[in-house]
Amino acid sequence: MSTVSDAVRITAPSNPVYQSVRDSLVIARRNLIRMSRIPEMVIFGLIQPIMFVVLFTYVFGGSMKIGGSTSATDYTNFLMAGIFAQTVTFATAGAGAGIADDMHKGLIDRFRSLPMARGAVLTGRTLADLVQTALTLLVLAVVALMVGWRVGSDGSTNAFRVMGAFGLLLLLGYAFTWIGALIGLSVRTPEAATSGGLIWLFPVTFISNAFVDTSNMTPWLRHVADWNPFSATVQACRVLFANPGVSTSGAWPMQHPVWASLVYSVLIVVIFRTLAVRKYRSATA
Repeated sequence: MSTVSDAVRITAPSNPVYQSVRDSLVIARRNLIRMSRIPEMVIFGLIQPIMFVVLFTYVFGGSMKIGGSTSATDYTNFLMAGIFAQTVTFATAGAGAGIADDMHKGLIDRFRSLPMARGAVLTGRTLADLVQTALTLLVLAVVALMVGWRVGSDGSTNAFRVMGAFGLLLLLGYAFTWIGALIGLSVRTPEAATSGGLIWLFPVTFISNAFVDTSNMTPWLRHVADWNPFSATVQACRVLFANPGVSTSGAWPMQHPVWASLVYSVLIVVIFRTLAVRKYRSATA
């Protein structure tokens, strides 16, 4: 007797785009079910960003000068865009480790033996990670409100701008997840993927405008920070949230942060998705 899935497979049009979307959603569902059955994955993913919020707010908040002010509240408002961006990018390490684990167990080889769209396994995995990242951002935003973070109270922002800021954050996280996917396919063990995923993230997130005003950096380091894709998203979020600390740098990404964030994220997706899918075709466990 034919099952419903068999009937769908038989009657579905032989459209490569349709097949790619369908297969990607199937893989995404598989990974979301796996996450729901291992809740500690989500819990541990929430603990680190919450710790960063609390530590930076209460330990460094009174000693940081933002726009000439040492107010802890001003620093909290300045900080949160950076913490949000750091959270979505640090999810990259988990994505790489998950793909490396599937490779190590031979699951990727089994997927490749099936009549699936070429990039569906990786796309499904990154979409599932995006859902987890969105959940983490939601919880983190609640914690931020509890410690005093507020969007602009001067009427210069609104719900659509706030939603746009979170959209840019999720797009950045999705883009960086493809870097994690490439790393996960390029190493032999999940432990190596985790280490490899974090090594490059620390300079990307800390040589930026996330935690300090770049005007206090040496000129060459400020130039690097201003053109950092991570900094563009942080700057865009501060503009959309109407939070303090918006840089006066003349660098194009700092003058047009929303556009810069979009361009950077799309380019990263295009480049690293292409490289990851190519690596997926030849990678072996």
